[in-house]
Amino acid sequence: MAKSIMIQGTMSNAGKSFLTAGLCRLFREDGYRVAPFKSQNMALNSFVTREGLEMGRAQVMQAEAAGVEPSVDMNPILLKPTGETGSQVIVNGEVLGNMSAADYFACKKKLVPDILAAYHRLEERCDIIVIEGAGSPAEINLKADDIVNMGMARMAGSPVLLAGDIDRGGVFASLYGTLALLEPGERAMVKGTIINKFRGDPAILKPGLAMLEELTGTPVLGVVPYTPLELDDEDSLSERLEGNGKNGPLRIAVARLPHISNFTDFNPLEQSELVSLRYVRKPEELDRADLILLPGSKNTMDDLVWLRESGLEGGILRLAARGTPVIGICGGYQMLGECIEDPLSVERGGMLRGMGLLPVRTVFAGEKTRTRVRARICHAEHAFSDLCGLTAEGYEIHMGQTERAAGLAPFAITEDGREDGAVCGNVAGSYLHGLFDSAEITTALLGMLCARAGLNPSSAVRQNAAACREQEYKKLAALMRQSLNVPEIYRIVKEGL
Repeated sequence: MAKSIMIQGTMSNAGKSFLTAGLCRLFREDGYRVAPFKSQNMALNSFVTREGLEMGRAQVMQAEAAGVEPSVDMNPILLKPTGETGSQVIVNGEVLGNMSAADYFACKKKLVPDILAAYHRLEERCDIIVIEGAGSPAEINLKADDIVNMGMARMAGSPVLLAGDIDRGGVFASLYGTLALLEPGERAMVKGTIINKFRGDPAILKPGLAMLEELTGTPVLGVVPYTPLELDDEDSLSERLEGNGKNGPLRIAVARLPHISNFTDFNPLEQSELVSLRYVRKPEELDRADLILLPGSKNTMDDLVWLRESGLEGGILRLAARGTPVIGICGGYQMLGECIEDPLSVERGGMLRGMGLLPVRTVFAGEKTRTRVRARICHAEHAFSDLCGLTAEGYEIHMGQTERAAGLAPFAITEDGREDGAVCGNVAGSYLHGLFDSAEITTALLGMLCARAGLNPSSAVRQNAAACREQEYKKLAALMRQSLNVPEIYRIVKEGL
């Protein structure tokens, strides 16, 4: 039977995913078979497994840190928000349906057997499972039916470490208040606290740590410095959406759609010192962009309306007319077309005029396409000809099927002979998530942009995305060893509850 430890947080974005990944890599380096687990994840960044099943991207990142193949057993329930009060509910990688928050709350206890079955399957092949909570365990209005924080810790019999984000301020109050709102039995399950994202002199923090331990009776097991690492982010709270902070000569603008999904597609571009990548909401923020990217969306039609009403569509059309390259991925590809039809009311129903930059037509279907893909960029005369012949590996997740106009070239051909996407002049679209994970494709694209901007293309050489992530996982494990009381964490894992 596998041992376990659970990372909970005082709030969303306290760094639970980061710490979970770090412990996964640390345990792996020490020779243990380890896997991540999150019973319920709410995120628009998702992934398709080799079996064609959908799971949260954060657990994929953690699995990679653990050195194991991603499996939906690591994330049996995925909620993909479709609006302010509803989500698409995905169980064991398959769509269960769209539900309002109230409807899901009423039925989620029925999903406990799915959660336990997935967890037990992981137990059979692991030595240690690192469980991640969601939000805060002190949401007192939700505790009765909790399946992801203390409820999950009880089901797994797992000790808990509680993390707080000091970078946002108020970390002592948030840790103390969270513990105070827990029931006595729940507080006993919390074996330690962690201060995350610390900037400054640790000596100044020490008196506060001693007072916190005295007030709560719970030891502080570490202070983790604020350390930017190039790892996939989970959701719309990601700091990535505020820009990469670099002032490279190449300006890449990504439309920050209200229902943006899989923005992790652009991480490999963002890592280049040549690139200043910004997520933009207003036309003036396009700022003479060298490349415009339209990302995936969970609500393509609503986000297209927002793009239109915000003025971004007009700004993109003007730059495209001047020759600025534009690439749309998944929902972004659909938006670039002439129209989107929704006869089954998968989203909002009816038909919506597209941006008209590609002569394609999308019709939403009731069944979601989920597949892993290997494809080769087509040979054609267009602005992206430097990419022709290069190979990409990734995955598709979409509800619609897109038809090209007669004579329009596809963007890529998959290994099984399917045609993906479309390209016309300086505008391209594709359903392939992970397109830029290929070092060859990213290098060729940046080289093309350098040539357009009069820069030396040789400076555009990029390392393979997987190799870059592997370096970051090693840094993350080293950070955990330096910052946390690792022997005490091992003792907690061994003793359990």
